[in-house]
Amino acid sequence: MLVPLSWLRDYVDINVDPKELEKKLFSCGFEVEELTEVGKDISKVVVGYVEECEKIPDTHLSLCKVNVGEEELLQICCGADNVKAGGKYPVALVGATVYATAKDHKTIEGVMTIKKGKLRGYESFGMLCSGVELGVSENMYPGAGYNGLLVLPEDAEVGADVKPILGLDDWIFDIAITANRPDCQSIFGIAREVAAVLGTELHEPALTYTETEVKKEGFQVSVDAQDICPRYIAHYVHDVKIGESPAWMKRRLALVGIDAISNVVDITNYVLKELGQPMHAFDCSYLEGNEIRVRRAKEGEKIVTLDEKEFTLNPSNLVICDGVKSVALAGIMGGLNSEIRDTTTEVMFEAAKFARDNVRKSSRALGQSSDSSARFAKGVDEYTTVMAMKRALHLMEELGCGKVSSTHLDVNTGNSIQPVEMKISVEKVNQVLGIQVPDEEIISILENLQFAPVISGNELTIQVPAFREDVEDYPDIAEEVIRMYGYDHVTSTFMPTARVTTGGMNIRQKTTLKVKEALCSAGAYEGIHYSFFSPSDLDLLNLPEDAKERHAICIMNPINEDLSLMRTTLAPAMIHAIARNQKKGTLEGRIFEMGSIFLPKELPLTEYPDERETLCIGVFGKEESFYTLKGLAETVAEALFVNFTYEPAQKTYLHPYQTASIHCNGQEVGYLGKVSYEIQDSEDMRTSAYILELDMEALSQWYGITPVFTPLPKFQEEKRDLALVMDKAVTCGQIEDCIKESCNYVKSVELFDVYEGKQIQENQKSMAFTVLFTPKEEEFTANAVDAFVKKILKNLDRKLNVTLRS
Repeated sequence: MLVPLSWLRDYVDINVDPKELEKKLFSCGFEVEELTEVGKDISKVVVGYVEECEKIPDTHLSLCKVNVGEEELLQICCGADNVKAGGKYPVALVGATVYATAKDHKTIEGVMTIKKGKLRGYESFGMLCSGVELGVSENMYPGAGYNGLLVLPEDAEVGADVKPILGLDDWIFDIAITANRPDCQSIFGIAREVAAVLGTELHEPALTYTETEVKKEGFQVSVDAQDICPRYIAHYVHDVKIGESPAWMKRRLALVGIDAISNVVDITNYVLKELGQPMHAFDCSYLEGNEIRVRRAKEGEKIVTLDEKEFTLNPSNLVICDGVKSVALAGIMGGLNSEIRDTTTEVMFEAAKFARDNVRKSSRALGQSSDSSARFAKGVDEYTTVMAMKRALHLMEELGCGKVSSTHLDVNTGNSIQPVEMKISVEKVNQVLGIQVPDEEIISILENLQFAPVISGNELTIQVPAFREDVEDYPDIAEEVIRMYGYDHVTSTFMPTARVTTGGMNIRQKTTLKVKEALCSAGAYEGIHYSFFSPSDLDLLNLPEDAKERHAICIMNPINEDLSLMRTTLAPAMIHAIARNQKKGTLEGRIFEMGSIFLPKELPLTEYPDERETLCIGVFGKEESFYTLKGLAETVAEALFVNFTYEPAQKTYLHPYQTASIHCNGQEVGYLGKVSYEIQDSEDMRTSAYILELDMEALSQWYGITPVFTPLPKFQEEKRDLALVMDKAVTCGQIEDCIKESCNYVKSVELFDVYEGKQIQENQKSMAFTVLFTPKEEEFTANAVDAFVKKILKNLDRKLNVTLRS
């Protein structure tokens, strides 16, 4: 979950820097998967005031004199059509870093450093910047989407850093929320935890609003399935004016990955992120029958959702209906027939609690997911449902986009949203932890977590907030205490009957780790992908219908269509990974994945499939080639102490003349090659890509080979260079194998030249090798080495029709 620091500061006073806060969150049980500085790639960009601006004759350029708060004005050449004297724009000084864009001025291709330059004979000391060059979108700052200079406020201080003005001084925490803490699936939920761990005050969001006397006469709400919808709240808002949201709201939504749509829709998305409560706004003009009814779907009932997908439902799905038709898929997505439009003048806001298991099963069965279904699947409490409705109505009034009516309907099962008293034993809490936590520490911690604790002797009385549905008994309180008190207070002790056991990794684990370390040392990064893929991935590889890779296991309840098959090859995921990296501006790299493929013995399944560990390596970039990939294959061979040989091969998704099969001791164990141009084009790759797959399960028979030390030779080694002529179909590997088989004293064979030309027949080629002979028992004589060479040439001629070049 993405949490902007600037948004978090609305609810809690943060007295530590972002990196320290990251450590604090981790200490209390929240892993920050990534901490990102919004403007990390932007530096030395200041507010500039253009004092003079003149067109350079016969060009689209303007010559500007820009005040950046220094003694002298900067001369800058600018090609934007909206530059003018008297304007304030971002200025990247010499030495500044900004984003480099493609010719379309929209696609970011990396980070560049600004240097002094010369355009059409005029010196330029810096660059006037657009929003794209600063990584700012239209939603983050008004006017940033224009294909020209970013216009700064008139009151911006000349020479000041633009980061605070554009919000680039912010930080984004990507926090992993565990399944047992649904109350933290929001900015405010994390703020509660931050306030507790820092010991600072928590500020609640504004919830007040003023109701008008206007009512939605006769409007009714009924819930037929209260077992899976224990609370449903509807509130009518009239005189709605659809328009744009204010800049601050659009910016906050952009920081958490949501594009602004319109003020009413943005409010529902804002409350979703702020409080963790999914909401929906129905256009009342499309609600027939003056009612909302929550019921189970009828068998075969159909609905078209906001993304224009049609679904066929059954009674296990919950729907929201008006008096005539279904208008929303409960907990997942609204219907297309009730969406907010530009003509909307009255809306009915919805906030509800749906059973998490029902939403999760419906979402998976239908293959339809959303931010709302992700929240409901983990759980939403009724306290937040009530709070979120108030917050949405407050924002409607604050933004002036509607008037809040007094029509408020709350259908529920009578569950209280007040704290629930719980009495537990302090001794039991300490027994769970295995240490003695001072009573005053327990009181302080639980007060910060809003449990209102009181200790009397051995009895701890607490008030469990309604939003903490995960707290059921003393073990839960023990967890709350220790995560705030600090796990470093727990001392290691043996249980009375414990014994020390010998641990360690087995041969397979050691070998796998050794291969990974070898690849990392060769500049490759490990990637991990899903164990599922899509039928379209097999089509991407242009595989024939009878290909073994198409013999895949279908998932009965896939998360979505793109993850509906158990993978039979790692190639599609690697190709997609390479393409994603290139689209994001990373144009060179090396990636590997060690994972399982699943090969069924028959379909439908009657027994477990053959789960084979497989290694896939992908390389891409201008400096990479078929041979660098082959070098990585040799890296794996060296780590395993085996030898690989290679033979020409064909794969439907690889280049026909740059593909080879990989063999070990005569057994085929994989392949490598260049990704076909057709696939590179379909994936919008900008540099060539190469992939390799190795069957590690097949190679496992050679795991654990121990290298044997061979002493240095006592006598001098001898070298001979052999220039050989052969048919073009003969491979280098065949020559090397034949030479080694011909003489036991051959230590190595190295190719150093390949020639095709006038001096060689059209269907032949010449290959030159250096052969190294190593003596064993006695020193070589010239005659002995010559005899070895003759034997080698004889075998080459007999087996491969290879002769010595004259």
